[in-house]
Amino acid sequence: MNNDLLKYTIRIGDNCLILGQRMSMWCSNGPTLEEDIALSNISLDLFGQANSFYSYAQELNDKQSADDLAFQRNENEFLNFQLVELENNHFGHTIARNLLFDTFQFLFYQKLIESNNQMLSDIAAKSIKEVKYHLRHSSNWLIRLGDGTDESNKKVQESINEIWKYSGELFEIDAIDESMIKEGIGVDVSLIESEWNNMIGNIFTKAKIKKPENIQMVTGGKKGVHTNYLNPLLTEMQYIPRKYPDAKW
Repeated sequence: MNNDLLKYTIRIGDNCLILGQRMSMWCSNGPTLEEDIALSNISLDLFGQANSFYSYAQELNDKQSADDLAFQRNENEFLNFQLVELENNHFGHTIARNLLFDTFQFLFYQKLIESNNQMLSDIAAKSIKEVKYHLRHSSNWLIRLGDGTDESNKKVQESINEIWKYSGELFEIDAIDESMIKEGIGVDVSLIESEWNNMIGNIFTKAKIKKPENIQMVTGGKKGVHTNYLNPLLTEMQYIPRKYPDAKW
């Protein structure tokens, strides 16, 4: 069970780290100064959450530190959803991607707070205020863009159509999930799928966005199968720690 708990903890952290790195790429590139700061702050929130989960993983297995988990693993060792590694593209594309994940993460953390694992529960309880802000940010912007000009609606709709195939993995349950659910530690994501769909549907209605139908879902992130976007992201993120492994900061 301890090995399952370790992997379960790491992959929650991986989702935070990879999306945090994606969001950090908006620093100095935001559409406005206010949004530049907002996007950068979301990145910092996610890095903080990743560090909390990795630090707990280090307690479970002292062979790898939190920094090792972030900077010394290769692409196929990361267990994050493929959704969070997708490129930022334009601002509306980032908002569309984040909305799907933010909604999931909010519902997931709500359930994780109920975990009988005190550490995971505490991290979720501490982080959920940040996630509420992330969700408010992405949902407000999707509505603003979708219900804006014809051009902004068209671009956001195209992004949703492109990204939607990565949303199925959010609710995939594997052997590790089953083990954690059985122990009262993990979240049964099948119990939040309906609410996720309802929340997304309500936002789409306000944004005048159509939910894609009959889409073939893509999965595999939790097994180390990733898109072509992850390796370049890791190469940039891990450059300094790998080039100077003995450096002390």
